[in-house]
Amino acid sequence: MRASLAVIAAMLLAGCGGEAKREAAAFTGGDPDRGAATVMRYGCGSCHVIPGIVGAHGMVGPTLASLRSRVYVAGALPNQPSSLEHWIEDPHAIHAQTAMPTLGVTAQEATDIVAYLYSLK
Repeated sequence: MRASLAVIAAMLLAGCGGEAKREAAAFTGGDPDRGAATVMRYGCGSCHVIPGIVGAHGMVGPTLASLRSRVYVAGALPNQPSSLEHWIEDPHAIHAQTAMPTLGVTAQEATDIVAYLYSLK
């Protein structure tokens, strides 16, 4: 009985995650799965806590959990996909003294990363 409940709970959670991914993809134009892979490839978890990313327990930058519910990105930009994409691509253009490195993230990669981050609850 417990195993059945665990399987049902896992299926429900997977369904919720799928819906969140679809919503984030529609809202941002990006691919959340590709975004997660990009986050791992660039090593974003070395500085940030990022749910769903193995080893993403960094404490240099803020946690990226529940990012979509925040009002501002980087303390200055309205939290909308284009602002977050700009921040990810060129953080020093927004805040010259930021510790966030410019990693050479392409526009498509930034869009996909934003889709992933917005898919997180």
